[in-house]
Amino acid sequence: MATNGSGKPKMKVSFIIRDENENRHRAAVSALQYDSSTGRLFSAGNDTIIRLWKVPVSGTKEAWPSHRQGGGPNAMPSPPQQATFVQAMEHHTDWINDLILCCNGRFLLSASNDTTVKVWNATKHFCMSTLRTHKDYVSCLAYAREHEKAASAGYDQSIYLWDIATLTKLTTTNNTVTTSSLMGCKNSIYALAMNDSGTVIVSGSTEKVLRIWDPRTCQKIMKLRGHTENIRAIVISPDGTKCISASADATVRLWDLGQQRCIATCLAHQEGVWTLQTDNAFSFVYSAGRDRRVFRTPICDFTQSYLLFEEDAFVKKLLLDDHDRPSAIWSATWNSTIKRWPLPSNTQLSIGDGQLEDDFAHLSMNALHRSPDIVTAGATSIKQAGVLNDKRHVITKDSDDCIGLYDVLAGRKVADFGKRPFEDVVLEHNRKVFVPSWFSVDYKSGMLQITLEEGDVFSAWLSAKDAGVEDSDNKINYGGMMLRSLFEHYQHCDMGADGSETALATAGYISIPGHTPIILSEVNGRTVLRLLVRDAANEAESACLAKDLPEWITAVVERSMLPKFTKMPFYLLPHASLNVKTPKKDRLSATEMLQVRKVMEHVYEKILNSPESTMGETPMPVQIPTNIEQKMELYCNEQKLDPDMDLRSVKHFVWKQGGDLLLYYKPLK
Repeated sequence: MATNGSGKPKMKVSFIIRDENENRHRAAVSALQYDSSTGRLFSAGNDTIIRLWKVPVSGTKEAWPSHRQGGGPNAMPSPPQQATFVQAMEHHTDWINDLILCCNGRFLLSASNDTTVKVWNATKHFCMSTLRTHKDYVSCLAYAREHEKAASAGYDQSIYLWDIATLTKLTTTNNTVTTSSLMGCKNSIYALAMNDSGTVIVSGSTEKVLRIWDPRTCQKIMKLRGHTENIRAIVISPDGTKCISASADATVRLWDLGQQRCIATCLAHQEGVWTLQTDNAFSFVYSAGRDRRVFRTPICDFTQSYLLFEEDAFVKKLLLDDHDRPSAIWSATWNSTIKRWPLPSNTQLSIGDGQLEDDFAHLSMNALHRSPDIVTAGATSIKQAGVLNDKRHVITKDSDDCIGLYDVLAGRKVADFGKRPFEDVVLEHNRKVFVPSWFSVDYKSGMLQITLEEGDVFSAWLSAKDAGVEDSDNKINYGGMMLRSLFEHYQHCDMGADGSETALATAGYISIPGHTPIILSEVNGRTVLRLLVRDAANEAESACLAKDLPEWITAVVERSMLPKFTKMPFYLLPHASLNVKTPKKDRLSATEMLQVRKVMEHVYEKILNSPESTMGETPMPVQIPTNIEQKMELYCNEQKLDPDMDLRSVKHFVWKQGGDLLLYYKPLK
């Protein structure tokens, strides 16, 4: 673990530029839970937000109309209904991988790449407590409904068992809990299942084997081999005697746990299978994954798979609407839209049913003509981002190929350019200026996340003019301004005395939207604190900040101290065209932000018009002309310099090498 020398872990701070109300998913949806008694659908995925939807009453649309009733494969489907957004539940800071709705829909458990399992009140929609037992991504959850037990597993190769009654008594301050663990896994765990009575747990991992435990004794019972790639999904029969597994090897396998062997293999899929569902009678298994196809297979005959429909993206999750009498199935994909698809009746898919040949002879061809009956529309997600040379603006491209412009210092999107080539917009907006990188960009959540770290956050010193502040010779620091913006409402914030160097360097900070999430985390990614910009004014959040903020942030926001800017050494020499004997080189230094114009003024005053001038010309009155570029030129590597460039940009774009900068002056007649 990286530390800062005092034994404390090194910290970083991030913020997400987003809308205040994010009512639609921005990226892949990985987890679904449905409460059929209330019509509530919970969904979560890569944008870190759990959303609650109210689902329309089902039964308003015939799922699979019979041809003999006039439906036919080419019948026009009725438009799908829309699920209604109810609530966003926000507390995670990375992808959410799995959800469990438990205790008759009163509580929700969530597992995330932020290494935590969170316990939620599912009716009042708030996070009750956070479990930090895992040391790496938490990839999957399992649930024993009859005894209200849960299990979690992840990339740390660990499986932990939880008593849900105990978890629901925890609070944000009282969140210490004892847990049992199942040890022995040697690889990252991707799949986990437990039967309703809690007598069997099965895990799958990159080890390509199934491991089976008795959670009552925490003893490993057996290990089953057969898959040739990572195991991605598992379901167990209610009685705990059989299980079904899905793998990246494109197979679905049925296992008899008593015989400790695979008894059937489904080969319907062409690519990896990522998600499974079975009804409570263990009659059918529903499978989907990378090939986008959703199949229904009778568990009594794994050779008879029926294509139900094909999605428009990789399928991440399937969920039956009712495990006792399923009439529809939800699908979530790498796109942000969630759909519910009507299912054929069990009689239609019964093996040997006389209706089977009539109604399903066309299935493989016409499954694609079917449509969902309910849609939960998603929003666009950022798929590409580029930081402009000014190190303030970011160009993005979203999933609809639309281009946007973000102002990092303002914490908001400032322009939309529609569907245009990404590179063209970057070229149009890139200035020939070099500013050191002071932040990093991430968009894996589908939204723009900006991260500041101690090593480079204060690197970007600029002249106020370069930053767009007119009539000011001050030097400003982008990182200092950004920290001022993020913690503007923090109770211990000190803006510094008027006229102080830090106050001047950060005076131009911009108030960013109060709904902006701030994430304080260790450099290894482990989250310490999440809050909104406006919530820093609250006593509880302010106390947490006072405890957790690292020194490099408190120095600026509490004590108004900024690191000094660096100076750049350079040499001034007469241009070769002057045929002047090269004088002894004097090594000069100035701030990196010094404009070429200022160097030209120095040459004009101190060299060209000094009494000791070697130019052989009559000294002129030392009064700096406003049109200095008409009096002299400055060169580097035989390239004439723009007076408005700064020395840092000259070194980056023109000098392009190590060592001290060499500048050549040339007076004009």
